[in-house]
Amino acid sequence: MREIIEAALAQDAVAADFAALPVPASYRGAVVRREDAGMFDGLPAAEKDPARSLRVTEVPTPELAPDEALVAVMASAVNYNTVWSALFEPVSTFAFLERYARSDAVGAARHDRPYHVLGSDLAGVVLRTGPGVRRWRPGDRVVAHCLSVELQSPDGHDDTLLDPDQRIWGYETNFGGLAELSVVKGNQLMPMPSHLTWEEAAASGLVNSTAYRQLVSRHGAGMKQGDVTLVWGAAGGLGSYATQLALNGGAIPVCVISGRRKADLVRSMGAELVIDREREGYRFWRDEATPDRKEWRRFGSHIRELTGGEDPDIVVEHPGRETFAASVYVARRGGTVVTCASTSGYRHEYDNRYLWMSLKRVVGSHFANYREAWAANRLIAKGMIHPTLSRAYPLSSVGTAAQDVHRNRHAGKVGVLCLAPREGLGVRDTQLRLRHLSAINRFRVPAAAPGEAV
Repeated sequence: MREIIEAALAQDAVAADFAALPVPASYRGAVVRREDAGMFDGLPAAEKDPARSLRVTEVPTPELAPDEALVAVMASAVNYNTVWSALFEPVSTFAFLERYARSDAVGAARHDRPYHVLGSDLAGVVLRTGPGVRRWRPGDRVVAHCLSVELQSPDGHDDTLLDPDQRIWGYETNFGGLAELSVVKGNQLMPMPSHLTWEEAAASGLVNSTAYRQLVSRHGAGMKQGDVTLVWGAAGGLGSYATQLALNGGAIPVCVISGRRKADLVRSMGAELVIDREREGYRFWRDEATPDRKEWRRFGSHIRELTGGEDPDIVVEHPGRETFAASVYVARRGGTVVTCASTSGYRHEYDNRYLWMSLKRVVGSHFANYREAWAANRLIAKGMIHPTLSRAYPLSSVGTAAQDVHRNRHAGKVGVLCLAPREGLGVRDTQLRLRHLSAINRFRVPAAAPGEAV
């Protein structure tokens, strides 16, 4: 690995230098193990800890399929799907790997291992490519989006997310990005933004692309200038990019956050309309089975106070069960609730009268296709949207990084250094960086003790 790191950090290394490097027989990765899949059975949710199941261990380097690339991972990031995998919820991800292995996809059988290397983000350098990969070559600096798709069905050729064989890399496939090496399909790769460090570049792939499809794409809400856009968790991973995209596209974000620091963060991005759930004490459920309609109405009135009497044209919904009924209620007549993730629970309940009688739409949105991810990455590369990295941990502390996300102790994104020996490396365009440095560092916090909240 030392030679790979040296080549990746060198300013003058060329494709032939990387092609000449020997591929290690094994590498370190953040894994969960099949034998641990029942370790949290019967425990209350508050006692389930992803740091208990996530382990950093040596695993063998897999052979490449013809359409794949082997990437030396300099940095990665934690997403909520890493937390789900580590908690084996809502199902063990080994079920995904077993199902994939039974398919007729080339190389699929490799993915069914007694361990699962997690991670759906990376920034790094291409080491090898399969014979079917033409756009990329060894030495290319890349980031990856997380849609792995076979494209053998006609259903996927209008929108790859409709392909019956689409999967999320590092969650429904093995060999993910929280590791020293990773295997991705060639059509997952995108150019690394040249003004960012490795850890900054790794932070945006999944959440920025997801927010782009939800808000901007014709497959999502089709946001236009002036749209009042309610963003739940506006200082979190997904929400921090949705807020930027709304502002960048001329919409009017209404940012829902928890706590003064997060309120300050979204205001520093340019958002003027902010609702602090912590201060207002919103509770949309009286108990596990009883929604509180009075709270929906109070929340809707609060939004109108901020907007001058307007309801949201768009609601960017990702918390799920806890907030979904309120989202449907507050959306304007003819408005759109665009939903993904459901981090507070998948079983949504809402009053259908507010949907059907007011002609509202609920749009399901799941990550992004390659074109959408490429467009979202282009905005990062041009300095129009900025990474929201708050903190980066070494790979050896990936369990703590996942804890931060699980316990909502973070703002923006939590990064992980894989082969990068320290933060701050990988920048090539210093001029562009200096123009946007304050925005790039907006979410950054000083180094803190493990478990300390942002």
